[in-house]
Amino acid sequence: MFFSTKTKGYFVEQSDHTMLLARTSAPVAPMVIEELRMCPVGDADAIAEAILVVQPKPGPSGYMYACCGVYPAKRLVRRATIELKRTKEPTYFPELLTTQFRIEPDKFTIHLINAADGTDYDVVKATQKEVLFCGLPSEDIITVQDGLLASGIYPDALELGTVSTLGALVDYFAFTKSKTPTLVLEIGTDITHSFIVSSSGVEASRPIPQGLDAMVPIVQKELGLKDEESAKKLFYSNTFDFTGMGPLLVKKLLKELQSSIGFYEVQTGQSVGQVICTMLPAKLTWLDGAISSALGVSSTKLDLVAWLQSRQVTLPEGVAPDGVDLRWLGLLSLMANQPPATTSADAVVPEKKA
Repeated sequence: MFFSTKTKGYFVEQSDHTMLLARTSAPVAPMVIEELRMCPVGDADAIAEAILVVQPKPGPSGYMYACCGVYPAKRLVRRATIELKRTKEPTYFPELLTTQFRIEPDKFTIHLINAADGTDYDVVKATQKEVLFCGLPSEDIITVQDGLLASGIYPDALELGTVSTLGALVDYFAFTKSKTPTLVLEIGTDITHSFIVSSSGVEASRPIPQGLDAMVPIVQKELGLKDEESAKKLFYSNTFDFTGMGPLLVKKLLKELQSSIGFYEVQTGQSVGQVICTMLPAKLTWLDGAISSALGVSSTKLDLVAWLQSRQVTLPEGVAPDGVDLRWLGLLSLMANQPPATTSADAVVPEKKA
């Protein structure tokens, strides 16, 4: 059977550990999800096989043209309160990026959106104070695109998966009429991006320079292993039950999270009531429970199928026999954010490469 790139939609999410792929009946809503695949990022053969399943017959170029959500290590997704009277000053935003976020503005591609609804920020009118700075090093755009092309994927659109996912969660909480502020964690290899999100938008953000690899030395010490490499293999393989060690592994991260939550609760008078860990590898999903238990809040359960239906995206029975858990949220958010069903919360859409 021939799948035309003009009539089908293709979506790819690539994080530190996992690549997720999907084919839909149309590139924009209303659409039906026809195929879902998951494979390890470093497994070229598994990725090639997954692409062949999702797009059995490639187009003339040989690439699968897809809307891609990516998570570059140096991505910037930070909430800020801006001084409206200074937005016309040519030095204001570069100065803010340099002093507040410690980045070199001329080396980044930055997009500014409203923190409440993800719409593009109008610098000319400048009526909203709460914004999200979204972006990544300009050279990383090339690196990410080259990596996708090498895998046989042409990024027809390139989005920061973090922004797409946050937009989806804001929309989900509005859909379920939830008022509970939620801690959202993207625990990467070297860094954890933390956010507090509600139906009112992204209310707080903070990067924490600790990720999964910071837990490896603790595993080595507690289990008396001879080197960190052995500890790393054991930690990521899930052949050992680490749940009992959970509180110890997340202790340092927990201290930073409690600080962020405490500051938010004092500032707003609202209590963070639940936590979501969106990017954990399949074998480390137990960390979500360890963190929520240590924080004394609930681990959020999402009814993604019902929410997708509200965005005119249908997931038929049998397409995901094991269901769709939090690991699929980022990929599904790419579909739900496509017009005309909703306003896209794109972070960065770089020029296409030939």
